[in-house]
Amino acid sequence: MSDEEHQFESKADAGASKTYPQQAGTIRKNGHLVIKGRPCKVVEVSTSKTGKHGHAKCHFVAIDIFNGKKLEDIVPSSHNCDVPHVNRTDYQLIDISEDGFVSLLTENGNTKDDLRLPTDDTLLSQIKSGFEEGKDLVVSVMSAMGEEQICGLKDIGPKN
Repeated sequence: MSDEEHQFESKADAGASKTYPQQAGTIRKNGHLVIKGRPCKVVEVSTSKTGKHGHAKCHFVAIDIFNGKKLEDIVPSSHNCDVPHVNRTDYQLIDISEDGFVSLLTENGNTKDDLRLPTDDTLLSQIKSGFEEGKDLVVSVMSAMGEEQICGLKDIGPKN
């Protein structure tokens, strides 16, 4: 067959893919898409007609779900695009450390201490003020492609 040597890097995970393929023509507004290696939320889709030489093309305008940057991509509608697996999980906020990390309570009773406070100023001030007032806060954490970030906040009432 071929005389090339193939080397595979093994990483310690369950083999779950960070993305899955989806035909470009089926991706809609508010869906997710990987553009330039970043997980994005689609805010605009326009499709051009089939030209003289081939495929109809989809023009995607999307916003990076972690840093808010606007990205664009043009893909033939019959080709596959990478779509990230995006999950949202709610955790109860236990503590905020001096260096900007949060301590969160998971569903099984363990703590999760590897997340930083969000960079979004309004969300950051809501979390800090609610925590200082002694409220019970639940934060929503969005995860995709190996990244996690706090993206929402719920106030479930004062601590007893």
